[in-house]
Amino acid sequence: MSPTVPAGVPSDWRETNRANWDERVPLHATGDFYDLDGFRAGKEALRSFELAEVGDVTGRTLLHLQCHIGTDTLSWARHGAARVVGLDFSAPAVEVARGLAAGLGFGPERAEFVAADVYDAASAVPEPSYDVVYTGVGALCWLPDIRRWAETAAALVAPGGFLYLCEFHPLTDVLDDETGSRVVRDYFDRAAQVYDYPGTYAADSTDTVHNRTVEWQHPLGEVVSALAATGLRIEFLHEHDVSVFQRFETFERHDDGYYRFPPTRPGIPLMYSLKARRV
Repeated sequence: MSPTVPAGVPSDWRETNRANWDERVPLHATGDFYDLDGFRAGKEALRSFELAEVGDVTGRTLLHLQCHIGTDTLSWARHGAARVVGLDFSAPAVEVARGLAAGLGFGPERAEFVAADVYDAASAVPEPSYDVVYTGVGALCWLPDIRRWAETAAALVAPGGFLYLCEFHPLTDVLDDETGSRVVRDYFDRAAQVYDYPGTYAADSTDTVHNRTVEWQHPLGEVVSALAATGLRIEFLHEHDVSVFQRFETFERHDDGYYRFPPTRPGIPLMYSLKARRV
């Protein structure tokens, strides 16, 4: 079943986004943001609240959808997951992830990576279901059909297992890009957002060629409702006043590594996390 693409969306949206990500993989693999040397030496890639909310993964199987270069995926293996599988549509990203896994001593039986579109995950991953289906920050904006994503992800959750989602809060998508102090976009806008920016959030280089992207906003209610419709039971929805990068110039970096608005500003949610179980 193909994802439902709203009218007016460029027919090459997937290829456009893949070219953008493919080009940025070398920048991410060598830049300070992902700090792969530090990661190899044991630096934690997961967020503290993710570790607390997901809980002990010892002996469990875990599937990471839209895994990029695999740092989060492999972190779950470090925390005791018996087997992790990462899936991403960028073949260069998957190659970096495989190299990382090999360098850390994780063979394919412990950590496997698959190059495939997330909507094709059910037929692309090696097992029919997993104890934990995980997806990390900055993933959902690349998908036009959130209902199809929810159906795909939920189908891969084993009985008694759960899906865990950690994402940027959609409220941040409607704020101005500089200070984040003004609402300048429609929260309920479902149209494709086409951007053309050089460089990347994870490296200073602006010497890039494939700069066009096609993205979508997904209001919080849409995401929660899509998952609930699959039959998964929503266990919690948490909102967090922290971000993992300097999205707005007014953000201040704290000793815990998170970015926040200054305390003189009223707080708003910057990220959210959700856990939904198959019973």
